[in-house]
Amino acid sequence: MKYSIMFSSAGVGETYLKEIGFDCVVANELEIKRADFHKHLYPDSHMIYGDICNENNFNDFIEKSIENKVDLLLATPPCQGFSLSGKNKNHEQMKEDARNFLIFKVFDAIDRIKPKYILIENVPRFLKMNYPYKGNLYNIIDLLKEKYGEEYNVDFDILNSMDYGIPQSRKRTFIKIYKKDLKWDWPAKSDKIITVQDAIGHLPSIESGEISEYKWHFGRKHTPEHILWMKHASTGQSAFKNKIHFPKNKIGKKINGYHDAYARMHWDKPAPTITIRSDAISSNSKVHPGRLRNDNTYSDARVLSILELMILSSLPEDWNIPEWATEVLVRQVIGESVPPLLVRKILEQI
Repeated sequence: MKYSIMFSSAGVGETYLKEIGFDCVVANELEIKRADFHKHLYPDSHMIYGDICNENNFNDFIEKSIENKVDLLLATPPCQGFSLSGKNKNHEQMKEDARNFLIFKVFDAIDRIKPKYILIENVPRFLKMNYPYKGNLYNIIDLLKEKYGEEYNVDFDILNSMDYGIPQSRKRTFIKIYKKDLKWDWPAKSDKIITVQDAIGHLPSIESGEISEYKWHFGRKHTPEHILWMKHASTGQSAFKNKIHFPKNKIGKKINGYHDAYARMHWDKPAPTITIRSDAISSNSKVHPGRLRNDNTYSDARVLSILELMILSSLPEDWNIPEWATEVLVRQVIGESVPPLLVRKILEQI
């Protein structure tokens, strides 16, 4: 089955689709580096660089999709406008963010391509946004049913990747839209929760600045102060709980911060949601769980390596990262994407 994708980013979520019989033929991405990343991973697809709201870009997307007889449309509109980690915290603010209305370009694409299947993915707050349509306000589900209910089934759910064999807790909204004469079930939940220990416990300990024999398993460099604080933070705890070596400013005063800042992950739980700031040791629960050493400090006083992030995001250990991609870019595209194994399990049901 051939598919097109709008707002593709680097194509992380599409990683396993070729294996189950889906071919990407058309993609669109605004950010050049992410579009180049996608083109590297899917060289046979037609990448449309730039804003999908540009008339030429949109028409190109539609024409190539129709020409290639696309039966599946994937759409992942930017979620920053809805995300709790973004600047928009209430409905009035969300209405002011133009990114939140890019969903209407998805509607335009559905109207013109008329695919058999559409999968829209976003953060859970996506369901709370109200949109104007024919003089009324509708949430996204009611709007889709109003607009497409006669021709398509509209189904949705909020799935947590940890329930599907992925060692990361990440909730996302998935909306399935499919022709009335077709069937598309939800995937079954996994019998087992995969923990951080299960997923990355086999990798060797490395400290900040160290390199291992595994490709992409190296310790990001941190300041001596950050390393000191985290060496004294135990597994699953924040350095703010340290009695002596807690986060402090230059004059030695304890700084303000959230309870999950400067915090280590738990070994016996799935990883918390991986974000685009996986490089920041101060970010929420981004530090390796660590292991207790003989001197009562903890090893791995660092954020997760790229390889650890890949594994916790259900990417293969030999993922085809372009040689030109920077560490920060790779961290960002992983943090932006839904785990690809979950996308696979959803689309396997077609």
